[in-house]
Amino acid sequence: MLPENPCPAGERKGFRRMPDNVALFATIILLLPMIYFLLAAPAFLLVKLDIPAVALLLRAMFSGYFLTVAIAGVIGTIAVAVTGRLGLAIGIGLIAAFAVSSRRWFLRQMDARLSDRDAGDADAVRRLRRLHWGGMLSNAVQLAAVVASINYIAVAP
Repeated sequence: MLPENPCPAGERKGFRRMPDNVALFATIILLLPMIYFLLAAPAFLLVKLDIPAVALLLRAMFSGYFLTVAIAGVIGTIAVAVTGRLGLAIGIGLIAAFAVSSRRWFLRQMDARLSDRDAGDADAVRRLRRLHWGGMLSNAVQLAAVVASINYIAVAP
């Protein structure tokens, strides 16, 4: 005679959760600018930042990166919130909010370092390089957090 419930506590052995397509979409659109920045930003380590055009290109890349992450984060937050996954929506929203505030802070700092460099401060380029390293580290930490949480994000609750 077989028991009515072959698994204790109603658990199903070998049960796999299906992917949540909206959450997966939100994660992918968030990962794209992060991965691009991870690949593009180190190229600026090979050039001197005392060249005005190079420094302005670096500033534009930072500005575009933070703006793209913020927009992707807002889109992802709305898409995930509509499906009812509020915890994930809050997480993606925090990444978007961090991108908005980081953009403001980084661009102010870059502008100050560029002004210092133009005024003849010999140490300004070194501080600009340190800011560049900080931006790459910030991106790497966010990227690692998103990649580490894919297992939890991409499955339906």
